[in-house]
Amino acid sequence: MPRITVTSVFVDDQARALAFYTDVLGFVPGHDVPAGEYRWLTVVGADDPDGPQLLLEPDAHPAARDYAAALRADGIPAAQFGVDDIHRTHDDLVAKGARIVQPPTETGPVWTLIVDDTCGNLVQLATSPEG
Repeated sequence: MPRITVTSVFVDDQARALAFYTDVLGFVPGHDVPAGEYRWLTVVGADDPDGPQLLLEPDAHPAARDYAAALRADGIPAAQFGVDDIHRTHDDLVAKGARIVQPPTETGPVWTLIVDDTCGNLVQLATSPEG
């Protein structure tokens, strides 16, 4: 059966994206390999370093820029990640200066929040309901 090993988000600045996904969200660096003027740059979950990788893909292709801009304009997150406690995560993100687009909101069976990744994307964080 197939399994997810790498998925990607288009970013307008790989260095800034690496800082956001590691320093703010808490991922850890995965691969960092030169690839022409860009890098094959990934992050992984701190608790699962051999798990799925998130590729911080340069948005150099015009279609990638248009796609990311359209998602952002419509308020659609480019990626979603699970967290254990949405309210604690919200407080941590605010303390780190992250721009919260949607504060913790109950959306059916889960709580979600949306944060700006500073690189052209909205990212949704989700957790199971409390209680």
